[in-house]
Parts: sequence; structure tokens; C-alpha cells
Amino acid sequence: MMNYKPGILKALGLIIVLQLVCQFSFGQVHTFEAGFRLQKTVDLYYENGISGQYHLTKRITLGATYLSSRLGSAIGSNAIKQDNFLLSGSWMFRPKKPLKPFVRANLGYFIADYESDVFKSLTNTSAIASLDAGLAYSFKSPLRLNLSLGYNAITGSGAKGAGTLYPVFYQTSIFWNLAKRKSK
Repeated sequence: MMNYKPGILKALGLIIVLQLVCQFSFGQVHTFEAGFRLQKTVDLYYENGISGQYHLTKRITLGATYLSSRLGSAIGSNAIKQDNFLLSGSWMFRPKKPLKPFVRANLGYFIADYESDVFKSLTNTSAIASLDAGLAYSFKSPLRLNLSLGYNAITGSGAKGAGTLYPVFYQTSIFWNLAKRKSK
């Protein structure tokens, strides 16, 4: 059973509200994309989930992502079930080209469900602050593929900080453009 603190549900609700506000406001709405993210923490788990991106301009992107080992390494195994809730901001280089380098800053919340009272003295939650950089490729269809390498600035050992929040990760995201409106 997932033991989330009330703050987690409030944060998730805030992410959803932020996505909806961004989708229907601002005069320069260009695109809203939704898709899947497949992420691997180096020397640890696969964490997969859903992600959305809202393009404020051709260069600036806001996003929200939910990642979980429940959708990766913890499926059918005894891997620790952990969840990540992220908000992000990206800067796209070469925005008019199909292949776009990008940098992204991520902030969020991490929780691990150790599933046993034996581990209750271990830290199982943490803030997340990470940076990643990579390449985005926009196909002629509404499909976009992102590949990046990232670094978590906040990690831990279990006794001090969440022990399964490792520093280096890489990810692949597959997005589908849901809305395209021209700016006024």
C-alpha cells in the first residue's frame, strides 16, 4: 500500500492545475505534448512514467512528469517501489531545426516505499533538484523524441537522505503533439 503524505497529493494536484492553466492561457501558445518517459538511474532502477510539455515559445518549455519504478524495475520483482513527481523548464537551441539540443532544470519530490517496518528509520523522501541535457528530434509527424543525460544534485545514503536517489540518470521521452495553435 502506498503511504503518501497529504503534501504529495497536493503537489500532484498543483502539477495538473499548472498544466491546464498553461495549456489554455498565454497569448503565445504553440504546442502541448504528452507522452511517455523511460528513465534509467545508473547502477539502479528503471523508472518509467508519463510526461507533458507545454511550449511557451519555440525555445522555452515547461513540463511535468511522473516517474515510478512501479512501472519499471519493480514490476514483478522485489525492487523498491519509488515515485518521482517533477516540474521542469527547458531551453531549446536551434528551435527551427528538426534536431534540437536542449538543457532542462527539474524540481520535484521523491518518495520510496520500503514496504517493511524494518526500514522505517531510513529516510524515504527527498526533494529533487536535477539538470539534464540532450537532444530532441521533431519528426514531420506530431512525434518528438528526446534523449538526455542528467544529474541529481540531491542524493542520499539512506541514513542521511533517500538511499535510492542516485546522482546520474539517462532518459528517453516520446511525445505526441496534442494541440497546435498559432500565436496572435
